[in-house]
Amino acid sequence: MQPGGMSLQHEGGDARLSLTGAWTLPSAERLARSLDDLGKGSSLLGGSRRLRIDAARLERLDTAGAVLLQRLLQRLGPGIAVEWQALSPEHRTLLDYVAGCDAQSAAPPPMGNGLLRFIAYLGWQALFFAREARRFIEFIGRVAEAFARIALNPRRLRLTSMVFHMEQTGLNALPIVGLISFLIGVVMAYQGADQLRQFGAEVFVVNLVGVSVLRELGILLTAIVVAGRSGSAFTAQIGSMKVNEEVDAIRTLGLDPVEVLVVPRVAALILTLPLLAFFADIMGLLGGALMAWVSLDITPFLFFRRLHEAVSLNSFLVGLIKAPVFAALIAMVGCYEGLRVKRDAESVGRLTTRSVVQSIFLVIVADALFSILFSALGI
Repeated sequence: MQPGGMSLQHEGGDARLSLTGAWTLPSAERLARSLDDLGKGSSLLGGSRRLRIDAARLERLDTAGAVLLQRLLQRLGPGIAVEWQALSPEHRTLLDYVAGCDAQSAAPPPMGNGLLRFIAYLGWQALFFAREARRFIEFIGRVAEAFARIALNPRRLRLTSMVFHMEQTGLNALPIVGLISFLIGVVMAYQGADQLRQFGAEVFVVNLVGVSVLRELGILLTAIVVAGRSGSAFTAQIGSMKVNEEVDAIRTLGLDPVEVLVVPRVAALILTLPLLAFFADIMGLLGGALMAWVSLDITPFLFFRRLHEAVSLNSFLVGLIKAPVFAALIAMVGCYEGLRVKRDAESVGRLTTRSVVQSIFLVIVADALFSILFSALGI
């Protein structure tokens, strides 16, 4: 097969361009230089208003050659008639496709009114969130249905899987949860003492640490850590199974993926998060007691005696009541996003990140709703 070439001739008032050989990628650089040498517009046609392109000896044409020919036609300028001769249907289809791509890429973006575009964007986002909320609520219904089946027949519960996930989400998370809670207690006591010292009320740092840690910070920080640690792990694990077609294999065996994969994870996290929250409360109080001893000379005995007087049992129970709800949200979001993974690795990372963000967002929203509810109930 001969390499691509061309020859330009003038016949009467018309110009004739003959294409020869293979207009393919290996010849693209040489053909581009030849087209540049021909000139453009009126200099290319020598004053002619019609260009006849003879493709009778065009042996092969690929995308690179079609792009060069399309650029040649663009250089002719307006008012020049182009007539193709002996062009095969396959080559014409390729040229039309390249011309369509160029027209689409060169089309200017719609300007319109900026306010209308912003309103349209908000509308599309609202529709997107409404659709996602509907799908997530449907998923919660499927999980509730699976729990109902297991309640009617407890032998369906995969106890080994649940205990394994309790170890992964609970026992293995104790070091990081304990360290963060201890440091938060230290920071709260130090910052509170620095401010209360101005009013001679240093002893009230015990109230500050106790109420903050037991009601809010202990469970909230624990839930955020678990969302970033265990929620993302649920998405990545189930997403990898989707990529490897293991979820399809579970369905082929006649099993429900929600019952096999989701229920053990949700149940494990619901059981372990209250225990993690209790551990976080203890470590937070220990951190506050240590800093109060160092900076305010409040002994641990005096700290916990004052804590017993300042903090009621309700403050402790308020934090623990939130734990199962936060656990259910984190686990179901992680499993929901994992089951939505497509058959590529890119979606695993993208949906893992989304599951963490959504879990933390829902945890904070739920915490705000709990605060409003407890305030209305006077708790």
